[in-house]
Amino acid sequence: MSSSHQRPPPFPYNIRGGGGGPSPNTISTPNSASTIYASPEPLSTQPHVVVVPKTEPGDESSSGRSSINKDTASPVRKKQRRNKPTLSCQECVERKTKGDYAVSHQWPQDDEAAKEEVADKWDKDCDSKYRRQRASNVFGIGSEHPFANYWTCEGGLPEVISVLPDKLQADMLLGQYFECVDPVYPMIDRHTFFAEYENFWSLHKSAKDRYDAAFVALIFVMLALGTQFVSTSTNPRDRKQTAEFYASASNQALRMCSYLSTASINSVRAMVLLVYFLINDNHASDGWAFAGILMRQALAMGLHRDPNIVAPGATLFEKQQRRKLWQAVLLQDTFLTVLLSLPPSATHTDVNVDDFSDEASSIVNFDPTDTAYVRGSWTLANLVQETICSPRSLDMPICTTQRQKSKLVADFRAVYRSFPDIFRSGDQDTIARLVVQNKRVARQTLFLTSNYYHNLMLVHASESADVPVNVRGTLEAAHEAITAFFLLYTHFQSEARVWWVFNHRAFLEALCVGSVLREAAPDPTTDQAARDPLFARARSDINRMIQIMRTMGEGNQGSEVARTRVAVLSEFLSSLAV
Repeated sequence: MSSSHQRPPPFPYNIRGGGGGPSPNTISTPNSASTIYASPEPLSTQPHVVVVPKTEPGDESSSGRSSINKDTASPVRKKQRRNKPTLSCQECVERKTKGDYAVSHQWPQDDEAAKEEVADKWDKDCDSKYRRQRASNVFGIGSEHPFANYWTCEGGLPEVISVLPDKLQADMLLGQYFECVDPVYPMIDRHTFFAEYENFWSLHKSAKDRYDAAFVALIFVMLALGTQFVSTSTNPRDRKQTAEFYASASNQALRMCSYLSTASINSVRAMVLLVYFLINDNHASDGWAFAGILMRQALAMGLHRDPNIVAPGATLFEKQQRRKLWQAVLLQDTFLTVLLSLPPSATHTDVNVDDFSDEASSIVNFDPTDTAYVRGSWTLANLVQETICSPRSLDMPICTTQRQKSKLVADFRAVYRSFPDIFRSGDQDTIARLVVQNKRVARQTLFLTSNYYHNLMLVHASESADVPVNVRGTLEAAHEAITAFFLLYTHFQSEARVWWVFNHRAFLEALCVGSVLREAAPDPTTDQAARDPLFARARSDINRMIQIMRTMGEGNQGSEVARTRVAVLSEFLSSLAV
């Protein structure tokens, strides 16, 4: 697949571009038409140049150097740009701009020994300084820039559109997206999307080149995600490179619509999906950073506000789409911060989950189970954000008293009871039937089950000075959560390999089980250990997780992350002294 999309050698990024076409609306406050940010000229009209101010006659302080004798000064020549690469590494910049300048001003003019002494001292000091301050990977996941640069300085949006695959292939990849990704994160209305998508393809080339760049970005990131989930026998490396190429095109299209200073529904949708793509592509650090930009833009658009207040003139369908997009942003933020133990950002909102209903979607064939799935995930996220994300981000106990813990467990069970029956039947037989009858609901059930029980496990496993770990509650919740991953692997094996979030949750569940077994399990040599099915099942869960991770890591194209997880879990299991 990738062979048909070979690009010329990478060119440096430049903010110039020919992104013709209407830009999305500049971000406005919910109750005014004034922009939050300054209104700059479009990026396509602003070349990246350095402006050197002119020196007025008699002004001897503007340059920072000694003044030039007016009688002997030669005519001023235009400064020639150096033909050298820009320093991009912070260490290089620091050494060049501070180090050399400082050293040169410390050297005595006529003392070579002093020069060597100062230089030697500087090298030692710098070596120590940068050894302490060198930047590190945030989560130890992904080290290269996530978006390879295939784009020329002047290509603009037409260059991005030119690398679209033929429509037949694009249709196939979009079908894969709606088959595998949309059930889990149903934020795009399929009917309205395909109406605009078909209209885009029907346009003449010149009209396409002037189209909304945010919609082009959305198409490309959907193609990228669809490519990740292609389950044919194509070479995994080629599939990965093709998906990354489409993601780079999506990012370039976002740049053409100035996504840092303007935002629209389509640009925010594209950014949500780019975060999931980056995480699946083993770029969790980049995904986290990109999610921060996404959150700022969603807040600036007023998506966190009740549409009835900030957009009273919008149609019911438009209000519904704003709510659906906000819940997608909130869910991504909440469940990513749970996994990374970082503070949540989507905390200030007055959008009510109870306002999300089917009524506004009557113009399309809307699946009522989608609404139930969104409402259930949203309700769970609201509880998790307040009770788990915030304290864990500060290394504080989730519960400080036994009464608080009992109440929190009751709150989680109340949320679970609010789920429709179809999402509360996660046993093997029910999932097997759903896979045959309705794969979309099967995927939703597995994801919702995993999310719910993972967070319930965290509550049971929390401890403080007055609150011990609930061993049985932790092991039971962890078993339900990790079983959801096992079932996903059984029925949707190729998808289970791609979803980093699901994989990482299962890995953390196995680690939690191992920790509890090491601290609370009876002596494995005693009859009590053999008779207690709870502890035996917990060991079996870890062994099953190791087996799946080992399969994922096999071969030259195997996952390095999976191999690392095998090593960690195997060491954990051996420490239990079976």
